[in-house]
Order: sequence, then structure tokens, then C-alpha cells
Amino acid sequence: MDHSKQQSAESGFTHERIETNSWLLIILVLCTVAIGGLVEIVPLFFQRSTTEPVTGLKPYTALEVAGRDIYLREGCYGCHSQMIRPLRAETLRYGHYSVAGESVWDHPFQWGSKRTGPDLARVGGRYSDEWHRIHLLNPRDLVPESNMPAYPWLAQSSVDSTTIGRHLTALRQVGVPYTDADIAEAPAAVADKTELEALIAYLQMLGTAIK
Repeated sequence: MDHSKQQSAESGFTHERIETNSWLLIILVLCTVAIGGLVEIVPLFFQRSTTEPVTGLKPYTALEVAGRDIYLREGCYGCHSQMIRPLRAETLRYGHYSVAGESVWDHPFQWGSKRTGPDLARVGGRYSDEWHRIHLLNPRDLVPESNMPAYPWLAQSSVDSTTIGRHLTALRQVGVPYTDADIAEAPAAVADKTELEALIAYLQMLGTAIK
């Protein structure tokens, strides 16, 4: 046995011991993954491009916040992403690739990767409110081959105006720059609005900060 092999054997970390000791292997794998994750993730907290909003980004209005809640509740993220990759085929189809500064006030962000349906990162302003209304009530009226379910109950349900103020307050606590006036006016902003209107408002602002 040469000197290096002898040292390895004496230290107890031989390939044979690691590969035959499942607990030791698990611990070493977890340590490796943790170190690799820290090396990749920690620097992002100190880069302006990932921690500061892009120029023109505005906090969601109260109605858009309500719409985002409905988007999450109905599981829209299960079929739609909100991330455009920086590849030619992606940008030709959807527009400017997604940047972290667009989502600094999203908790949690909705980039995702699932695309049973098209990416929604730049859907804002692409279609009219009426188009979205018809599409949500019965997608096949506009896209005959669509397998998206219909959401007719959204037109019958009203936005809960009693909790929206508390929601904006919670978002302010995690860094979203809402003012006292924004929070105070939130209940009136969503009063008498249907969940369908709120969801459309949210969809219509997606990607509008970057053109």
C-alpha cells in the first residue's frame, strides 16, 4: 500500500467504507449539497439585480392582490409558468426574458416551469379584459383545442373586502412599499368587485414593467 492509500485507510474515509455505510454516505451527500447550495444562493442576496425592483415596477393594487390570491387558490400555477427563459425561441414567442427584479415583491414568486398552458409572464395587455372574461368562463369559446377548465363561479363570487387591508399590511411587513393610504383605501377598491374581475386585473398587469 502506498503512502496516500495508507493515509486514506487510516483516516477511515475510504471509498469502500463510504459506499457501504449508508448513514455516512447520506451525511456526506447532505453536506455536499448544503455547501453547493450556499455557494450558489448566498451571493444572490447581495446582487442588486436580484434584490432591487426593475425600473417602472409598482406594487400590486388591492384588486390585483386579490386576483393573485385567486390565481393561487385555483392552482393556475399548476399549468402556467411566469418565467421566460433567455433563449431565442422563448423571447420570440413571449417577449423579454424574465428578470428577478420583476418579482422582488412577490411572496411567493410564480416563475415555475410547468407549461401545460402558455407562459403568462408577459400576458398583461396582450388581450382585452373581455377576451380574458370569455376565456375564463369557457376557454373553448376562444381556443377550441384548450384543455383548461372553465371557472364560471368566479363571476358569481365577490372579493372579500374585509381581509384585503390586513393582507396589504402583511405584505408591507415583508418589504412591499404600501403606504397607510394604500391600506386604508384597499377595502373600497375591491368593494363590489367579482373574483373574475380581480383575476383579470392581476393577469393584465403581468409583465407590464418590462416591454
